[in-house]
Amino acid sequence: MKKTIYIFLTLFMASMLFNGCSKEVDVYNKPAVYWYSKIIDSISNGNYDKADDYYSSLQGEHIGSPLLPEATMILAIAHMHNEEYLLTEHFLNEYIKRYANENEIEFAEYLRIKAKYKSLPRPRRDQVFIRDAIQEAESFELKHPNSMYFSLVDSMLTRLYLGDAAFNESIAGLYDRVDKPRSAAYYRSIDPQPWINWNKVERAHIPWYREWFVGDGTSSWYAFLIPDTKSVVSRNTVNYIENNTTK
Repeated sequence: MKKTIYIFLTLFMASMLFNGCSKEVDVYNKPAVYWYSKIIDSISNGNYDKADDYYSSLQGEHIGSPLLPEATMILAIAHMHNEEYLLTEHFLNEYIKRYANENEIEFAEYLRIKAKYKSLPRPRRDQVFIRDAIQEAESFELKHPNSMYFSLVDSMLTRLYLGDAAFNESIAGLYDRVDKPRSAAYYRSIDPQPWINWNKVERAHIPWYREWFVGDGTSSWYAFLIPDTKSVVSRNTVNYIENNTTK
């Protein structure tokens, strides 16, 4: 038994020693073009984490390098293609804050709105993010009314309006089903979009396996469990009731 344990420990220590010796030696104090080429190679190979590490080295060792702005934008676009939208926004914020001139800011802000839009596949789970995206898109249209990206941003903004309104309408529908008309009216009064004709709106398709749990936007599988009785108004609508009660 002791001999077996001794052999096991010997093999374990040898394995640890081998792994320690086989680690890549840390590289530092290299020219900016070296780090830039490493970033490009890593992105080409799909190793985005390594590309981020090389970017940190480029930024740390060559803070004034003319290669930094381009590397920052390349990483922002690469992460967007990899559907890593938070990292995309991080690099775009860095680009806007540190490197972009007046003409380049417009393109970077458009990409940031696009990243926010693409990161919202399930509007009913991300209403706060929807409203952040709406605010940024509205700000873009005010700042750049003649932008070549205006129509693209406006299209995304329209879809965001629909998503936000659909979320409020689904909540209002829930309150209608439990006989809370004032609560339903409250949610229909939040940023109303009078131009939306709900009879002509095709709601987002929900896969059957998610529909079991979240419903289809109009009802839920557990609707039959909700008692068909009146209940008290929720405390979240107190302010609305006080402000809208007929005198």
